Amino acid sequence: MNIAAGASVGALQAALPLAPLENRILLCHALGLTRVGLITQSERLLTEAEAHVLARLVARRLAGEPIAYIVGKREFFGLDFCVSDAVLIPRPDTELLVELALEKLAPGARVLDLGTGSGAIAVALAHTRPDADVSALDVSAAALDVARANAAAHGAKVRFLRSDWYGAVQGERFDLIVSNPPYIAAGDVHLLQGDLRFEPVGALTDHADGLTALRAIVGGAGAHLVPGSWLLLEHGYDQAAQVRDLLRAAGYVDVQSWRDLGGIERVSGARLPA
Repeated sequence: MNIAAGASVGALQAALPLAPLENRILLCHALGLTRVGLITQSERLLTEAEAHVLARLVARRLAGEPIAYIVGKREFFGLDFCVSDAVLIPRPDTELLVELALEKLAPGARVLDLGTGSGAIAVALAHTRPDADVSALDVSAAALDVARANAAAHGAKVRFLRSDWYGAVQGERFDLIVSNPPYIAAGDVHLLQGDLRFEPVGALTDHADGLTALRAIVGGAGAHLVPGSWLLLEHGYDQAAQVRDLLRAAGYVDVQSWRDLGGIERVSGARLPA
């Protein structure tokens, strides 16, 4: 897109070919302004360099690239998280998993986050409950680099380990296990739509029926949970009944699902028998 030097900030907010919120985010990012600065400097005129930067950002968005990857961050649970194409973009739906975990966290509890990605869940928990002993695992070294940076940025104490599910915590037990694993089935049309086209495919799908990771987590959790403790799992919009069946078959009790703000059963969980 051609954006001319000399255009005013105020005029561009109305003229850019994106949704108003996206126009504002990209203008703030390109010009190094806060939202308030965007208002107070509405008469500011773009330099040639600024116009070039903004044009490139708008072109990337018009090509479908997620806003979060373009600006390198996304807000989650009241915190700004750095993101890159090595990790999934944190989504508001996942805040339900954090809220449920916080409800069940006893003082000084040991928590394990499986497949941490950007570290959003683990960092949100550790930041909100600094008394908790939080560990987070991911098989991707690049994802762990992002997660460590996010923990450091928010002063959150989290132990990060590179691991395929429970491999790095053999012999350890936790008072709570949480996970938002890959759960989209191979061939699902959503993988070819919207932001998902740009996100790491291995963090989205198991390349099978969507339940492979969930089966592995449920199957292995019994050896790593303190008796009487909770396992909480985020899953797809149509997988709640299947996840509840997995939990019951593995001998868990108090099996249930919780709905997100859209009314969708988004998280299921249960307790290991005492």
